[in-house]
Amino acid sequence: QVHVAESGGGLVQEGGSLRLSCVATGRSIGHMAWYRQVPGKQRELVAAITSGGLTDYSDFVADRFTISRDNAKNTAYLQMDNLKPEDTGVYYCAATLRRYTSPRLASSLYPYWGQGTQVTVSS
Repeated sequence: QVHVAESGGGLVQEGGSLRLSCVATGRSIGHMAWYRQVPGKQRELVAAITSGGLTDYSDFVADRFTISRDNAKNTAYLQMDNLKPEDTGVYYCAATLRRYTSPRLASSLYPYWGQGTQVTVSS
């Protein structure tokens, strides 16, 4: 059984930074990704990373966010800089045991999800 847990969310002012962490316990993890659900929109991909460190980002990230991982700790990180009010939402970590060559996957290929962590950016 794999358990995924996010941490690091909170309240920050516009232009500020947050670092989210995602720990996946129980098995050796392959792909990991961060998704978010902002008010009024469907859940969307933020960034993804393969077990080998290849990364992919959605366009709205615009070089503001960086995904990374520590395989020894089964942990992924999302460093978010220059945050904007429209980044406000719940951020979810997703994981799979499988390994793929391409970093971007359909969300349906991630069987393990965390409960989410709230990120609020004030203007």
